[in-house]
Amino acid sequence: MSAPPKTVLHAEPEEAQAIREAVRIVDPATLGEHRARADLSHVQGLVALLSDPAVSDAIYDLPRPITPDSVTRWVTEAQAQALAGDGLLLVSLDAHGAVAGYSRFTIWPERASGELAGAVRADRQNRGQGGPGAAHTFAWMFTTLGVRLIGLTAATDNIRSAKLIEAAGFVDMGEREAIRPDGTIRRSRYWELTREEWRLRHRL
Repeated sequence: MSAPPKTVLHAEPEEAQAIREAVRIVDPATLGEHRARADLSHVQGLVALLSDPAVSDAIYDLPRPITPDSVTRWVTEAQAQALAGDGLLLVSLDAHGAVAGYSRFTIWPERASGELAGAVRADRQNRGQGGPGAAHTFAWMFTTLGVRLIGLTAATDNIRSAKLIEAAGFVDMGEREAIRPDGTIRRSRYWELTREEWRLRHRL
């Protein structure tokens, strides 16, 4: 289960409400082409995507075991979070309309903070697009959703993700315990980045 960032920000009610409203109404196309809010029509595609260990093994907050029932619950919960303005589950579709990836955003409006998890299909990995794609998504969270802080975790042995995260300018904050949906604990590396730090680095 996602946990709020270690750094505690306090959003005024107006800022928190603006973030919630942004999450509720955001057009996935503003993040990129062929993006959509996950709904029940995507369950079969998500099961196919996440059943591949090359896609899902490193991700701690997925429903397990990955079955049509568990993924249906996951999508339904995400839809409720989107209505509440504190979460989004988006899918990326290929040219044939198949699910080729997903992005899950957990938002804490009262803290103007968010977390991102996601993955792409194995045939789309290792193409050199991970860094630019992630950077675009971080910018989108800061500018479109309106958060001021992003926290990220990765398994301690996930070297590829760690390099991508640090290349984007995130600050290493040590380790934290990530709680899986089944209640078990995974030790994870943890990073944070503020909107101001991002602006200084990328001159948004």
